[in-house]
Amino acid sequence: MAEHDDIVNLAGDLRRAVERGDPDEIRAAADKVRAALDPHTGSEERSLFAQMRKDPEFTDHIDSLCREHELLEGHLTRIEAGDHAAYPLFERLLRNHIDREDNGLFPAAAIALDGPDWEWVTERA
Repeated sequence: MAEHDDIVNLAGDLRRAVERGDPDEIRAAADKVRAALDPHTGSEERSLFAQMRKDPEFTDHIDSLCREHELLEGHLTRIEAGDHAAYPLFERLLRNHIDREDNGLFPAAAIALDGPDWEWVTERA
């Protein structure tokens, strides 16, 4: 969850860069968001999501979170390429996605994947 805070803060830097309109600053800020977001989403998909997907009760939810990862990447690419109007949707998607994980999936995982040893973790960010 701490990584989510870092990503949101970097997204705020990107928002301010978009508001100023400097293409170089926007690309640099987008690169920083991507540098935090890509390893984070990749780690989630290879570890927690992969484990949770094994339970049919969670498969659709996990699939939707993975689709959101792809949408976030697509919007970030659009912003970086100059479509600055894509930023508000990117931020809404990001915040909604984080809320779904922090307040939905993570508590469900704590119950479904009981046990203190977390043997199921295959890779961490």
